[in-house]
Amino acid sequence: MTPENFTDELRRLLGESLVSVVLYGSATTGERSARYSDYNVMVVCRQLGLEELEKIRPLATRWADFGNPPPLLFTWGILKNSSDVFPIELLDMKENHVILHGEDVLKRLPISHANLRFQLEHELKGKLIQLRERFLLTEGTDEQLAELLIASLSTFQVLLRGALRFFEVSVPVRKRKAVERFALHASFELAVFDEIQELKDGKIELAMVNVRDLFERFLETVERAGDLIHEIGNR
Repeated sequence: MTPENFTDELRRLLGESLVSVVLYGSATTGERSARYSDYNVMVVCRQLGLEELEKIRPLATRWADFGNPPPLLFTWGILKNSSDVFPIELLDMKENHVILHGEDVLKRLPISHANLRFQLEHELKGKLIQLRERFLLTEGTDEQLAELLIASLSTFQVLLRGALRFFEVSVPVRKRKAVERFALHASFELAVFDEIQELKDGKIELAMVNVRDLFERFLETVERAGDLIHEIGNR
């Protein structure tokens, strides 16, 4: 099922209640990987009560069967009041998206930078805690650690792209390039991000990598990034 097919079904199910359908994420930045990426869609409705959710549920289940996450659901009233809560996500979406149906609700969305630093520090440190927890649930094999690193890479790339906004007015669309730019402002190495990306892209083989060292350096780098964002708040 393509995003366009999904949108057509939403139009049929919701009619006039459907305000906008927005495609965002890797599919709009040229970074989509057939193996590791999915389609991310935001759906904005006039109202989202139980009736609307029940209409959408079977379609969302089929959408998920194709390997996609459930659609991100908002009413317009909630969306326009969420810019302080989700500045990282909404800034990225506002700069890189495709309208599949309706009006461009992101274009006129007021987004405040006031809470960007707080959300970044919270997300960096929270995701680091989760990464350690997920390690505890593995058997520690190279294969499992590599999969964990690859699965975690995109999330932390997005966060560092958000952090780059404190140093540069315009940030690169591609996450990898944004991390490279962020490295120019950090006092610590971020080469581990490139190494994991090469592993993800199949440009280096697992047998050629010291995965435990890679995992340890990734933990340290993410921790230092969180500390840097904390320091920005104390300046």
